[in-house]
Amino acid sequence: MKKTTRDEWRVMVTVKLRRPADLGLTGLDEIAEVIAPPTPTITVAVLPRRLGSFGFGALSMSDRLISRDIEGDYRRRCEEIAAELRHRPQVEDVTVTCTETHTCSHCGLSWEVLTAEEAADASTNVDEHSVEGEPVCCDKAIVEFRAERGIPALAETGGAA
Repeated sequence: MKKTTRDEWRVMVTVKLRRPADLGLTGLDEIAEVIAPPTPTITVAVLPRRLGSFGFGALSMSDRLISRDIEGDYRRRCEEIAAELRHRPQVEDVTVTCTETHTCSHCGLSWEVLTAEEAADASTNVDEHSVEGEPVCCDKAIVEFRAERGIPALAETGGAA
């Protein structure tokens, strides 16, 4: 069935720029003014350090050697970063995000399913029992999908590639 992997974890932080120090320009409050755009905010991505990075220059190990739950550890590390950022006065918004990739556990191809429109169009169906949400990548995925939902099995001839 559908296999979901999450990677490229990051913390998206929106900073509201109120004074020069918010940009790292310290020591200017008494002698300068800053002209900011009408909506003085900036959004940046804060990336967590790799699980296998020890912070000593080039010294690092594979994440797989460090963790049995890589996805969970990255999520927790990002939540820790987000919690720290939320305490900063110039921070307006913080969200933890990642990239999700969906693949078929049988064939490894990108996970795609029939839409309602495609299911209603006989030319896009593998047989008369095709329904919305049915995978389109391989016969094994279709067989599993149909068995779970009590839909008649694929005919011996034809079918998805």
